[in-house]
Amino acid sequence: MTSDEREKRHRHNYAHVTTHTAQDWAETFVCELNDTVAEALMRTRQVPPDLPSRTAIQQYLQSKNRLLILGFNSTLTEPVESSGRRGGDQIKEMELKLHPDLKGPLRALCEDESTTVIVLSGSDRSVLDENFGEFNLWLAAEHGMFLRPTDGEWMTTMPEHLNMDWVDSVKHVFEYFTERTPRSHFEHRETSFVWNYKYADVEFGRLQARDMLQHLWTGPISNAAVDVVQGSRSVEVRSVGVTKGAAIDRILGEIVHSKSMVTPIDYVLCIGHFLGK
Repeated sequence: MTSDEREKRHRHNYAHVTTHTAQDWAETFVCELNDTVAEALMRTRQVPPDLPSRTAIQQYLQSKNRLLILGFNSTLTEPVESSGRRGGDQIKEMELKLHPDLKGPLRALCEDESTTVIVLSGSDRSVLDENFGEFNLWLAAEHGMFLRPTDGEWMTTMPEHLNMDWVDSVKHVFEYFTERTPRSHFEHRETSFVWNYKYADVEFGRLQARDMLQHLWTGPISNAAVDVVQGSRSVEVRSVGVTKGAAIDRILGEIVHSKSMVTPIDYVLCIGHFLGK
């Protein structure tokens, strides 16, 4: 280990020891007690049954007008091997790329005139443009807040008078926890913030996430009209009502109008992390 690396780690460890006092421990402990009810409810959720692939394919072939709603991150992305990496490679790890093996099947689906494909993602518009600009499909960015066919312009489905006064204060909290959690990062989207600690130490990341939630609830968002979504290794803050499910009605309305659909949609297949979001 080089002297620069030792010094860098020492500064981080020293800052951690001097800021994590008994008071911080007590506040975290109380916060964890409050979280137990929510976690117990999560554990009682039933696991969805496996998709009967043969039935799905058979019904797909028999249908006349199909709608496929696909997620992006962890659904169509190329897997990243993070073991053995260090902070210098973190930017590369953060990049979302369409898996090359999926380009052919996706293009075949998009070229089928009886099939409408939507990529519905929490990612921002530039990420979706970069990955799907060559395909004939619909893109729904930031949980459906922005929508466009790849041969058209972006339009917004954002509700009128959306209150975004909370943005600056939440940004400061996210910056603070990103600085004190090595290999974490946060994304500032137009309607939300996402803090991700996927590549950080698992246990330390979880402790930091709980501490972050406590800071948010007692400060920036205590009276704000926002939703907080806890992922497996992420925390997202977004305006109330900004969900993929709520956006689907608006998206379908735009697509049916744009394509002048006469035949009713008789087949819908959703693949992605949409449950509870």
